Amino acid sequence: MNRIDQKFQNLKNQKRKAFIAFITAGDPDLKTTQDLVLGLEGAGVDIIELGIPFSDPLADGPTIQASFLRALNKGTTVKKILETVKGIRRKTSVPIAFMTSYNPILRFGEEKFIKACVEAGVDGLIVPDLPPEEAKNLCRLADQQDIATIFFVAPTSTDERIKANAKASGGFVYYVSLTGITGTQKAVAQSVVKQINHIKRFTKKPICAGFGISTPGQVKEIGHAADGVIVGSAIVRKIEEHRGQGDLVEKVTRYVRSLTVSLRAKRSNLFK
Repeated sequence: MNRIDQKFQNLKNQKRKAFIAFITAGDPDLKTTQDLVLGLEGAGVDIIELGIPFSDPLADGPTIQASFLRALNKGTTVKKILETVKGIRRKTSVPIAFMTSYNPILRFGEEKFIKACVEAGVDGLIVPDLPPEEAKNLCRLADQQDIATIFFVAPTSTDERIKANAKASGGFVYYVSLTGITGTQKAVAQSVVKQINHIKRFTKKPICAGFGISTPGQVKEIGHAADGVIVGSAIVRKIEEHRGQGDLVEKVTRYVRSLTVSLRAKRSNLFK
């Protein structure tokens, strides 16, 4: 059982839902990335999604695309990110999943990449542009090393696709709460909760919802149905707003704490 599976088991025993935070590795720099991971854990984040910057991402909106560009301009590379995770692992065991386009993995080499992830202490992989049908070898290599491969289910997914992607997923099933790219939306439609409940008919694995979630109210609402809530663009935007400020980590973690507190409120009610 890897750290992601163990985290969900612990949360279930405590009748809690997972809060998952996305940040871009190397934005604004890798030292700050390390400090942010530790700060976010202290703010109540259960799992960290660490984005590997890529010049042509598939699913990411303008906020995350801009963070990728800043990180790449800083000289961020896959190897440097792996070294950063090694440094993080000396200070915390918080579960970490890489979110990356397939191109960096292909260029690195699948087997070599998985080996490097194991050595660094990475627990999961999320590759938006690699469907299960094309990911069999990567999944096999990851499974041999107890690294979870996490796949998406979208609002437009057929029941057949839901079954296939849920079956292929390790760790949790990633539900995309809106059609389109990452970003923030002003309101969370009731259809999101309805669709999460529909997906639960096909899998016992944890279902975590992301894309477009940015406010405490949205986190709380989705947390009633999902096993976990994922926030990315809103956090990355806070990082951008406070770039160059000495208290960046403090300000970002303060914002994230306002979200995790809303998810923790009346915890037992989330399971009724």
